Amino acid sequence: MTGTSPGTPGRGPLRVGLVGYGLAGSVFHAPLIAATEGLTLDTVVTSNPERQQQARAEFGAVRIASGPDELFGRAAELDLVVIASPNKTHVPLASAALKAGLPVVVDKPVAGTAAEARELAALAEERGLLLSVFQNRRWDNDFLTLRKLLAEGALGDVWRFESRFERWRPQPKGGWRESGDPAEIGGLLYDLGSHVVDQALVLFGPATQVYAESVVRRPGAEADDDTFIAITHADGVRSHLYVSSTAAQLGPRFRVLGSQAGYVKYGLDPQEGALREGKRPGPGWGEEDESLWGRVGSGQSPQTGGGRVEPSLPGDYPAYYAAVAKALLEGGPNPVTAHEAAAALDVLEAARRSARDGVVVSL
Repeated sequence: MTGTSPGTPGRGPLRVGLVGYGLAGSVFHAPLIAATEGLTLDTVVTSNPERQQQARAEFGAVRIASGPDELFGRAAELDLVVIASPNKTHVPLASAALKAGLPVVVDKPVAGTAAEARELAALAEERGLLLSVFQNRRWDNDFLTLRKLLAEGALGDVWRFESRFERWRPQPKGGWRESGDPAEIGGLLYDLGSHVVDQALVLFGPATQVYAESVVRRPGAEADDDTFIAITHADGVRSHLYVSSTAAQLGPRFRVLGSQAGYVKYGLDPQEGALREGKRPGPGWGEEDESLWGRVGSGQSPQTGGGRVEPSLPGDYPAYYAAVAKALLEGGPNPVTAHEAAAALDVLEAARRSARDGVVVSL
């Protein structure tokens, strides 16, 4: 639901409060908010002195709050709150923001369970406020390119969708993302799995069955670091999704097999790397070197020159916040609803049960 906001056309950009200035807040959200017409980064919430200094260095006029309560205490001075803090805080902080009368963007996963996500959605609808989930990889270059190919019918009827989000990190980094405490909502199933499952559902619709294998491979690791999810979609497409920190050889990011042709694409979208390097959206943003473009064809491997080169569309993370601004200012559609996020969490919960019990779970 798009709902209302204190921001109105003609009165200046919407004032955004950003909760959390770790990886998600500093690398993704803050730069994208600052680059979006109609939004301004007003306040960053972090108690870490180094992160406070980092925020001031990049966004000189930004205000600093040491905790969420301080932010919510001046809710009347804000038009949108973005929750980019650790996963376990997403539900309580989003609830507090909505109860303070503020529209909310929440990083993925929006919650630990689908039921919690639907409760948040109900609260937002009750208050008439926007609740949107930051599923930025709907705007990856390869995903946008694949959607274009599917819309054109270039592959025929899709039979199998293979998606890999793999890394080679043989030593655990520690921190809450790799914690084995269920309260932290860590591990790859909920981290990278949130991306690949969301993409599969957007492309091929609802899931009817889920099977998963999820293991801890690295010595000293606590949470899953090598996970496979198989989804049967209602339309018959099979999605095979891999997320791993232990892949010594990385597979293709996408391998999509249809009745007429397949699409194979290696390499990750360049936007995260650019943001980590301090680059900001502008001319040429999201464009990929031609050497990494995928191939479309049949009967041969792309590694031996089979098929034709398919130019990658530019990735477009800025489109997410542009859509959020349009939703608040003009009543446009919510780019990613909490109900969509809940459907992905249904699959993630089923995958966790499948991996634990060794069963296929029907939805």
